[in-house]
Amino acid sequence: MNLALRDIRYHQGRFILTTVGLGLLIGVVISMGGIYRGLSADALAIQESTRADLWVVQQGTNGPFAESSRIPEDIKYRIKGVPGVAEASPLSFQTIQVERQGKPFRFLLIGHELNGLGGPPGIIEGRNIRQKHYEMVAAKALKMELGEKIRLGRHDYTVVGITGKVVSSGGDPAAYVSLADAQEIQFKKDDDAIRNDRARISANLAGIQALPPAQAASLQQNIAGITESTHTVNAVVVRLAPGADLKEVQERIGRWNHYRAISAEEQTRILTKGMIEKARMQIGLFRAILLVISSVIISLIIYTSTIDKIKSIATLKLIGAQNRVIVGMILQQSLLMGLFAYGIGYLLMLLTYERFPRRVVLQAFDLQLLFLIVVVICAVSSLVGIRKALKVEPAVALGG
Repeated sequence: MNLALRDIRYHQGRFILTTVGLGLLIGVVISMGGIYRGLSADALAIQESTRADLWVVQQGTNGPFAESSRIPEDIKYRIKGVPGVAEASPLSFQTIQVERQGKPFRFLLIGHELNGLGGPPGIIEGRNIRQKHYEMVAAKALKMELGEKIRLGRHDYTVVGITGKVVSSGGDPAAYVSLADAQEIQFKKDDDAIRNDRARISANLAGIQALPPAQAASLQQNIAGITESTHTVNAVVVRLAPGADLKEVQERIGRWNHYRAISAEEQTRILTKGMIEKARMQIGLFRAILLVISSVIISLIIYTSTIDKIKSIATLKLIGAQNRVIVGMILQQSLLMGLFAYGIGYLLMLLTYERFPRRVVLQAFDLQLLFLIVVVICAVSSLVGIRKALKVEPAVALGG
């Protein structure tokens, strides 16, 4: 006869309710671990999809994700001429929030050369961008349909393709357009802003009386042609040729004024240790607190369950049951409670993790480690009840 199972059947309702509640708590712990991993996956999504060896950005910055970085587009030609460089492509990044269907619609807009690095990692529906203007590939998380149009800047853009899970470090889904379109959206001023600039400069020049007529006429002609230059990018991504020396290429580019070459390893450290480290620490701390709460709850449940069985335990001792029988009963109940609760939490997460607003990554190692932690917590928590049971005197069974 297994005393633990007999007692569970006798108190079936209490055991089920307790196990379900504990399972929900463990499900939250599993979700915290998945969100913790998801933060890293989101932060590195663009970098990993680009598969670049170097990121060339403005000198003195950790851009383009951690800081603002602006460099001229034509620097790509100088970078391509560096020995060891196989490919170099400019990229533009901009976070955009517009109204869509009456609700705020926020995403990261990535501009790339159509045949260069940094484009959509894979098309799961539709096609890639073929025209230089007014076509877009959207991440699946944006929930946009093929053929849908969205207005950005002064033009409408049509969704021609859907890509996978590509997000910014902040969790905003990504959308891809051509580099020329992204530059126009990000850097080009609208007509009213250009007219204001012309009027302001014209007013300043009107006060300069000492200019010769020919020079004044030339300046007026230049003012009439003022437009905002859009040939600016946030970074140039570089892929090295096989056998190329990464450090040597970095040093060559670093010797140029106002440019910094960040390796993929450095970019990973900037993204994970700088931008999301505090969020990861906070989630990790919250996860640890939940595990402590779980252990306290199990301890209280086992202790109260032992108190309810004081007379039964005393009777077992009176008829000659050994201590190991009583210890085994309490320990088995605690382990069964933890195992069933873990199963409930795990099943709950399998059914719901894809519906979370942020990415949740469930790794086998994390799940196995948590399983071992739950087993240890149950074993340790049962010691409270075991200690109480071992102190019970057989004479209690004869009491009123």
